[in-house]
Parts: sequence; structure tokens; C-alpha cells
Amino acid sequence: MNSLPGTATSDTPPRAPGQAATSGAPDRTRRGDRRRDPTVPPWIFVVPALVVYAVVVLYPSLAGVGYAFTDWSGVGDFGFVGLDNFRTLLGDDRALRSVGNTLLLTLAVVVVQNTVGLLLALGVNTGIRSRALLRVIFFAPAVVSPVMVAFLWKYVYNPDDGAGLNGILGALGLGGLRQDWLGDPSLALWSVAAMVVWQYAGYSMVIFLAGLQGVPADLHEAATLDGAGTWQRFRYVTWPLLAPALTINLMLSTIGGLKLFDQVYAATNGGPGTASETLSTVLYKEAFVYGKFGYSTAVALVLALFVAAVSLVQLRFLRAREVTA
Repeated sequence: MNSLPGTATSDTPPRAPGQAATSGAPDRTRRGDRRRDPTVPPWIFVVPALVVYAVVVLYPSLAGVGYAFTDWSGVGDFGFVGLDNFRTLLGDDRALRSVGNTLLLTLAVVVVQNTVGLLLALGVNTGIRSRALLRVIFFAPAVVSPVMVAFLWKYVYNPDDGAGLNGILGALGLGGLRQDWLGDPSLALWSVAAMVVWQYAGYSMVIFLAGLQGVPADLHEAATLDGAGTWQRFRYVTWPLLAPALTINLMLSTIGGLKLFDQVYAATNGGPGTASETLSTVLYKEAFVYGKFGYSTAVALVLALFVAAVSLVQLRFLRAREVTA
């Protein structure tokens, strides 16, 4: 017999008057608890990126580490030689000379590039009307291909007396200063350094400029009221607050200098002789000129470890300076 509305049956427990039916509510609650957070991307979108990263970055890197312990010539079979490639590197005068050149080039680039970049940032952070145009002009070389910059500066460094820098010096009555800028072993490395500084000083300027615009104007006003001059305001107010920007610039310029290749290879090919040879040009020539891929990957591994070690030490020091600044 059908039960009347509101009456209990043998299959349904009685409920108090006004009590809402709860049939199916626990199941819906459990399903709601298991519902995915909409802010977390599903793995289906992450896996393709991880696969591409593994194929393009991880596998070549790990394979390169393995080839560093072989005598692979780039084609065909290869044999395991253990640490022979690294022993050869320690006895290779050209490679050891390139280490010294790399350090000198990096030191020159880091010091001069960041000094010029800071001066440019201070200059365009003033109220001059052309500051926007000057920022664009100073930053423009950073977006040009390094190879094109090298070919441009090869013309600037033209050894002919009537062209490039030598021509300008002659027109100014300074003919005694004309040099074979890229052909003189004592000048080639520094000429490349000047080329790199010219290209990336504007890049450092932009980072310093961002730091300068983050310095509160109230601090400068208070320092001025206390009688601080321009140098004192920079030394005790601006410079400490530029610590994060300085960290970024020093890290980028140091890493870039240690692995510098394009400008050196396009401008001097490591010459004259080995005067401007760097570790990057050595590993390139060993691989693609002499066919010693195993040895070249050993050089690349040493360079990567060296860059990582220097960067970590530098970052630790600069971060500590940020805290105390």
C-alpha cells in the first residue's frame, strides 16, 4: 500500500516535522571535497613542457658530461678514456692562456661596464628634457646582434690611417695614438673589452635606473635639510639602496664575460696568435676545427663548473652586502 505524504515507511526512517531530507547529501559533499583547486594547473599542461625541457636541455647536458670522458671525434664510435681529457687540458698551454685571457676580459668588462652604466643612469635620471631619447640611444646597442657589433667595430678598429678610429685620431691631430687595435697582441683583448662595454653599458644603465627610481625622494630631501651635499647623498642614501641592482648587474656581467664568445670569434678569432683566446673559443675550435669533441666537452664542463662556482661565491657575497647595506 502506498504511504501518505509525510508518513514513514519500513524502508525510510521517520523524520521530525520540519526536518529537511538529506538523501544523497553526503555523496555530494564528498564529491565537493575532492574537487580540484581551480588555481592549480592540471598535470596534462605541465608534462609537455617538461618533456621538451628534458629533450632540449637535460639530455644534451648529461650527454655532454658523458662525452667529456671519451675520445669521441663527432662521428662513429668512441672509447672511454677516463680523466685523460682533463689531464690534457691541464697541460695545454693554449687552454691555460685562454683562462687568463677570460679572467682579464671578465674583470675589465665587469668594472668598466658597470661604472659606465651607473654614470649613464645617474645622468638620465635627472630632469633634462632629452632623458627619454638618451635612454633609448644608450640602450639600443644591447638589442643588436653581437656578431653585427663585432663587424661594426672591426671597421672602427680599421688599421688604415684614413678610416675608423685611426682616421678620427689623425683628423684631431693625434696621429701618434693610432694603433693596429685588433692586430697588436697587447691591445687585441682590451679592444674586444671596449666593444663589449659599448654594447652592454646601456643594459646595465637600465637596471641601475630602475634602482634609482626606487629610492624614495623623501630620503634625499631629509639629507639635504641635514646639510648633506651631492656626494654625501649618493654615498649614504643612494648607493646603499642600489645594492639589489648592483647584485643583478655584477652577476649578469660576470657570467656574460666568462662565457664570452661571439664578439671575440667574429672580431679576432682568438688572435693574433692566442692573444685574445678565451675558453669559449678554445672549446669551439677543438670541436669544430680539430674534431676533438670529447676534449672540447671536457673544456665546456670545466667552464660550466667554473662559471657556476664564481657565480655562487659572488651571489653569496653580494646578498650579504644587501643585508648590511
